[in-house]
Amino acid sequence: MNETILLFNPQDKHTQFKIQKALLPLKVRLHIISKEQYNQPLGVLAGLKELQPAEGIFTGNELPDTMFVFAFLSDTKLNQVLQALRKSGAGSFPYKAILTSTNQFWTAHECFKEIAEEHRTMNS
Repeated sequence: MNETILLFNPQDKHTQFKIQKALLPLKVRLHIISKEQYNQPLGVLAGLKELQPAEGIFTGNELPDTMFVFAFLSDTKLNQVLQALRKSGAGSFPYKAILTSTNQFWTAHECFKEIAEEHRTMNS
């Protein structure tokens, strides 16, 4: 599978541009996910053909913050991506996940909720 980064809810076009610019030299596919796609399993959004897409479009609320899901990246490439994002000046992005055999079935909101809960647990 192609190295892919799913980007949810980039805060503005300027931030989105900085992210895109930072990732361009790394030749990683950046897929900006529209809110209407939030009902789709993360694995479907990442390009896993064996997963069944959800029907319809998402009509709920936007995520509270920006979220990244990294799919099919080696450890080396993931570290390069994280370093590029830190240097980009686009901001701090605390909501990040790696696509796994478990979360590939989750929706954007399910993933965000899990990450937010982990952050609360670690910081309490």
